[in-house]
Parts: sequence; C-alpha cells; structure tokens
Amino acid sequence: MAAISRPTSDGVRRILAGRHHDPFEILGCHRRGRLWHIKALLPGAAEMQVLSGAEAISMQRLPGTDLFSASLPGDTLPRYRLRGRDGQGQEFEFDDPYCFTPVLGDLDLHLFGEGRHEHLYRVLGAHCCEHQGVSGVRFATWAPNAQRVSVVGDFNGWHGLAHPMRVRGQSGVWELFIPGIVTPCHYKFELVDAQGGLHLKSDPFGNRFEVRPATASIVDTPGDYRWGDADWLQRRAGWDWQHAALSIYEVHLGSWQQDANGEFLGYRELARRLADYVEGLGFTHIELLPVTEFPFEDSWGYQATGYFAPTSRFGTPDDFRYFIDYLHQRGIGVILDWVPAHFPRDAHGLARFDGSALYEHENPRRGEHRDWGTLIFNYGRPEVRNFLLASANYWIEEFHLDGLRVDAVASMLYLDYSRGEGEWEPNAYGGNENLEAIDFLRDLNARVLGRHPGVVTIAEESTAWPQVTRPTWVGGLGFSMKWNMGWMHDTLSYMGLEPIFRHYHHDQLTFGLMYAFSENFVLPFSHDEVVHEKRSLLGRMPGDAWQRFANLRLLYTYMYTYPGSKLLFMGAELAEPGEWSHLGQLSWELLQQPAHAGVQQLVGDLNRLYRGTPALFRHSFEPAGFDWIDCSDITQSVLAYLRRDGADFVVVVLNFTPVVREGYRVGVPAAGRYREVHNSDSHHYGGSDVSNGSLITAEAQPWMGHPYSLSLVLPPLAGIVLQLGDHHG
Repeated sequence: MAAISRPTSDGVRRILAGRHHDPFEILGCHRRGRLWHIKALLPGAAEMQVLSGAEAISMQRLPGTDLFSASLPGDTLPRYRLRGRDGQGQEFEFDDPYCFTPVLGDLDLHLFGEGRHEHLYRVLGAHCCEHQGVSGVRFATWAPNAQRVSVVGDFNGWHGLAHPMRVRGQSGVWELFIPGIVTPCHYKFELVDAQGGLHLKSDPFGNRFEVRPATASIVDTPGDYRWGDADWLQRRAGWDWQHAALSIYEVHLGSWQQDANGEFLGYRELARRLADYVEGLGFTHIELLPVTEFPFEDSWGYQATGYFAPTSRFGTPDDFRYFIDYLHQRGIGVILDWVPAHFPRDAHGLARFDGSALYEHENPRRGEHRDWGTLIFNYGRPEVRNFLLASANYWIEEFHLDGLRVDAVASMLYLDYSRGEGEWEPNAYGGNENLEAIDFLRDLNARVLGRHPGVVTIAEESTAWPQVTRPTWVGGLGFSMKWNMGWMHDTLSYMGLEPIFRHYHHDQLTFGLMYAFSENFVLPFSHDEVVHEKRSLLGRMPGDAWQRFANLRLLYTYMYTYPGSKLLFMGAELAEPGEWSHLGQLSWELLQQPAHAGVQQLVGDLNRLYRGTPALFRHSFEPAGFDWIDCSDITQSVLAYLRRDGADFVVVVLNFTPVVREGYRVGVPAAGRYREVHNSDSHHYGGSDVSNGSLITAEAQPWMGHPYSLSLVLPPLAGIVLQLGDHHG
C-alpha cells in the first residue's frame, strides 16, 4: 500500500493542475485520525464508489473537479476496488493504481544512474507483470526535468490526468503500475516540462510500435517464442572469426523482394526466401540495414525512434525472432546495422524528451548533425550511455543477433566532423577528439564482446583513426572489424577508368597493401556506393556492354581474393544497371538475361571458392596470408599475388585491360601442376572463355623471386585463381 501522509490543499491543487511529482501523496488510501481516506482522480466519471468487502461506499466529488473521495473506518489498511459510471452510463470497475507500492527496485535505479544496468530494458518501458498479487502493466520512463509525466493510452481515453506517474527520488525515473490493463494496448507518455509545455512521446524503451505513420507504443503480453537455434549459438560461442570465412550479403528488407502488389513481405516470409537465396549463393551472413523502428522511409532506417523495437512494417517482435531463428537453423548469421551516432528530431521521439536536451547536448555545436538534420547523443551522460548500451545488449540477448555494424563511427569520434571553423568546440585538452564518445565506444565493445563470445562488432569508420579494431586495453576502440573505406574508394575509382588510362593509376590498387593488416578489415561494396547519383557498380564500369560486365566480374574476383572479409549489397550480384531505390524491389527479371545471370553465378562460385579455400580466409588480417608475386607491372596493368595458409597457397593473377596476354610468366613457390580453379572470363559467367586448360606445369625457371614459374594466358578484363594439384577448392 502507499505510504501514509496528510494531504494538503496545495497538493490537491497541483494534482488537479497536473503538476504533482508524486500523485501518491494525494491519491490512493491514507490514514488520518481513525479513518482511511481514499481519493481518486477520474476524468469523465459521473459517479464513483469504493468497494470494500461487501460494502459499496459512495465517493464525493470535489466541486468543479474530477477528484472523488470517501472515508473508511478500520485499524488495518483496507483492500478495496473502485467502481464508477461515466457520462454515457457505462460502468467500470478496477483496482486503484495508487494503492500499490513502488515497482522498481533501488538497485535498478542506482545502476541506471551510474550507467551500468545492462538489462535496463527490463526495468524502463512497459512490462506486463504481477504486483502484490494483481496482474497489470508497469510503466517507467526517465524524464528528470518534467513537472509531470502520465501514461496515456486507449485504456484511459488518452487523458493526461487519468494516470499520472510518480518520480523516484533524484533518479529522474517516473513509474506507475496500472492493474488490469488488457493487452495488447497502445500508449504514450504525456509530459509537462519545466516551462509548462506539453509533450506527447513514444516510449524510448518501447518493444513494439504502431505501423507508420502512427507512432504509439504497444505493450503486449510476453510471447512464448521457442527458439530452435541452440546448436548455432553453441557453435558461435567457439567461433574463431579472425580465421574464418566471413561473406556478408547486405539487405534492405523493404526493397529486396515485395509481393505481387508491391507491398512489404513479412519477417517470416522474408526469412524463408532469404535463407534459400543466401544459402544458394554461399554467403555466410546477412547484414540488415536498420530495422530499429523508424518513422521516415527515406532514411532507410538510419534515423531510429525505437531503439528496442524491430520495425512493425514487417511484423511483430516474435516474427523477427522467427526470422533470425530460421536463418540460424539454415546456417546463416545475422548482423544488424545499429545507429548510436544520431537520432531524428521527430516530435514523438527522443528529441527534447522532457522539454530539455535530455538525450542530446543542449549546445548545437555538440548536439546536432546539420548535414543530416539529426541530433547527437550526449555520450557523457551516464543514463544516455546506459540507454545505448542496453539497446546493444537487447538485440543480441533478445533476438540472438550475431553482430552489430555500428554506423557513422567517424561522426562520433570527431567534434569537428563535417563542421567549419567556429561550428565546433574543442575538448578539454584543446583537441578535436570526442573523448566521451571514445569512452562510450570502448565500453560498448568491451561489454558486448566480453558478454557474448562469438558476436562481432563492425565499425563504419572512414578516417585513419588508429587502432579501431585493437583491444581497449592497448588503447584501441575494441571493434572486431572495420569497413575498409579507403580500399573501396580507391578500387572503384580505378575500375571506373578506361583501361587505357589505368596504368597511370596503378598505385590505387597497390597502396592498400601498405595498411591492409593495420586493422581487421571488411571489404564493403555497400548500399552507400549505389545511391545519390554514384551509379550502380555496373554503371560505374567503363567500355561497351561486354567490357562493363567483364570489369564487374573482375572487380568481384579482386575483392574475393584480396585480404579481408567480404560485403556485397543486394543487387550487386544481379549486376543492377541502375541505382538502388528503396521504393521498389530488386530487378529480378534481369536474371532472364545471360549476362546478369552469369554475374550471379560468378558471385555464388566466388563465395564457394572463398569458403572452401583456407588460403583465402585463414589469415585475412595478418601479413602471413598474403605475398606479392608482382605489383609493379604498371605497363600491362596486371597484378599477381599469393594468398597463403601456411604451406598451402593459391595464385591470383588479375588483368585489368581488355587485351589477351599470351605467355605471361608469373613466379610460384612450388613445383608441380597447377589447376585453374576460377576464371572470371568463363563462358559460364558470360565471358569469352579464354583459359589455361586443365593443368599448367610449373617450370624450373626462377621468376619474380620464386624458384619456379608458370607461363599463362591472361584472359581480357579478368582474374584467374590457380591452385597446386588437382584440388578444385
């Protein structure tokens, strides 16, 4: 029962004005003298009664208000319910929310205040529970600068005075247990800020939201989803990702495939279709563009408003659990693109949540990304850090995700990111490093990777920031991997040149090996490279139609044989001729054309070659996995290198011109017969089928620092991979 206190007329006035920080001081049941006084604020009620035992005691209305009161005799705190009738004659009966003790524990509030509550999503938000033997929903939110916070929803007519919450001391957390709510139901928080302004906000910890454009949060009875991926999780816990093949298919769920009417497919149907497709092409993982709930389609999910909710566009949270579970059971991992770098200004979201800069910085030089029109989290505030850390933990624990790709890390690291002179403030030491964000990222990686063995974190970081993927205890940021943006830009710039000019830019291909092992790199041809008038990958390639396809096949062969994990955005395997649009679906009809079908087959074969050849992945992040054979053939625009796994190796030769090169000699480290295990010019892929036949014998002719050499035919605009012996990879 609520604590006993003597109400004051000032307290009543504040309750009626919707300004009381603890409505339990007035509402509920309180002892005064020999009587128990019960007060209830019921907007819209015509009459009210207190039900205690067999008695029904009428409550008196305070004139001109919706505040009702009654008195009961007795020495012990009475158990009672309230019964009433509204102006339309409808009767209702319920347990009084204001006769219950606090729900949240002091330890939870303490850990939150320190930023150390890894399961904060189980505390804040809305949760079905049983409290003092009664079933209901407990609501809690953080709003330290609000005068009043109420729960509003379809269970109380969205009236802000029906269910005002109480604040828990200095924590800034407001809570209320509402008994008897029938779920699922829609709700929001109504807040009055310090200046008296009214705000209607979705739950920052909401687990489910209405389908856009509606924005209410939804509380539902917890499902009993039964996972079937125990074997996957057990294998993942012992996964040595640093020495494993990792090939990622990046997917935007809304535009990968749609139904016959151009509508979104649901999570469950997408799971089945994606599993068949991705397994057939040999990818090890998919990476989802953000599915954290978001209001604006054109943001592709990168402006999230629901950091604890999979978007309702494709189904319920349990549908999303099924999606991941199904892919796991098919042997496919799932990585989520997660965005702690910024959040949108939408009125129902985090922006000025309690009327103040709560989740963001007050100073726009620290709290705004003007390029994106979004706000920046205040990483130095423990509660904000806890919000984000709990979100990361939530997706991994509740949905069994295998990794987080952290978006826009560069924008977090630098205070002057995309800012001119006078538009940013230096840190305490006069530098441009965001020290609070750096600490947050280190904390994020230490917690996620320490708590979840086998899970990976991947940084989208586009600068030369040192030690992004080195452990925090040696001064690194602690990420598992980092996108190699420099390699990607250099490679696409080079491949966009007419072959006749490529010899002037040979260093764009070779320079990357100067830093290839400084970090654990992912090689990304992502969604960002096929939008905003950059053209599709096929569209970037020079020459006539045949040369464009040959260049694209060469590009993919180069990526799959270069050190680093792999990432292709959906549609790259179809050789989409145009840029990606989130408004439609991929051009699946292209597969009826041999050239496009050939590229798709090439990608599948490259994945199988990559996964089946340890020399191509075992030492992707170490110099021991790579040796140049020749990086200096500028005149002919040819690269030749070895990929190694101890004594095992493959030979890679890439010809970046449309000229067939007969008798091209490359050095090799061992005698024997070599087999061409991959040729991007094969007729199976739409090439001209220039090849080296079945087996090529190494000659005892030293070449390029090796004791043996091969005389090869290099197909035009193509790459070949050779393996010693008859092994097919």
